[in-house]
Amino acid sequence: MTEILALIPARGGSKGLPRKNVLPLAGKPLIAHTIATALESETITRTIVSTDDDEIAEAARSHGAEVPFIRPADLAADDSLDLEVFQHALSWLAREEGYEPELVVHLRPTNPIRRTERVDEAVRAMLADPQADSLRSVSVPAQTPYKMWRREGAYLAPLVEVAGVRDAHSRPRQSLPEVWWQNGYVDVIRPRTVLDLASMSGERVLPFVVQDRFVEIDYADAFAAAEELLRRREAGDDERETEVKHPA
Repeated sequence: MTEILALIPARGGSKGLPRKNVLPLAGKPLIAHTIATALESETITRTIVSTDDDEIAEAARSHGAEVPFIRPADLAADDSLDLEVFQHALSWLAREEGYEPELVVHLRPTNPIRRTERVDEAVRAMLADPQADSLRSVSVPAQTPYKMWRREGAYLAPLVEVAGVRDAHSRPRQSLPEVWWQNGYVDVIRPRTVLDLASMSGERVLPFVVQDRFVEIDYADAFAAAEELLRRREAGDDERETEVKHPA
């Protein structure tokens, strides 16, 4: 059996929305929804939560996830990087258990509304491309960065430019280069990318375009939107937009 690890990072010190990982969403702690997605997956073989917080650890265990270690406090600070969290988890599992998965699936608990089949499609796409260092889910952005500006002293300068094209910011959007927004729906990474390349993406990143509706939980008012989407999905009335697309 191919070992596929789902790693769900959930620290206790969220500042924007305190204790958000254990706040109730549709009658369950927020983190429970992401755990359920991993446990229902056909491809994921193990589900682990990495946390520094005892309450989150207990909630994770009670909903079926493993919490084999407590994350060190210095890896749960406001400026801690995903890379450090994944390096710690994969190194701990290899050292303490001799466990080395073929792929690790990054599932963020702040994105609780996923279709399990989308996660499985992402894993299978990664398994089918051994040259890829990682897979990252993306969406079409609401705004293009080619029409954005930055401050340069007292004046504005284009955030990004198109080589050989003057005043790209004033051209029609459809004539500008295609861009994608990383949406946090699901990422899949080879452990060697994390441990050997010290990267969460590597050099060869496989795109996985998801256009299903979802809600990112960063603020309290997002809970109401998430609960409404969950209700509509359970009723079969979530207005699914399109299928997954894999850009060439």
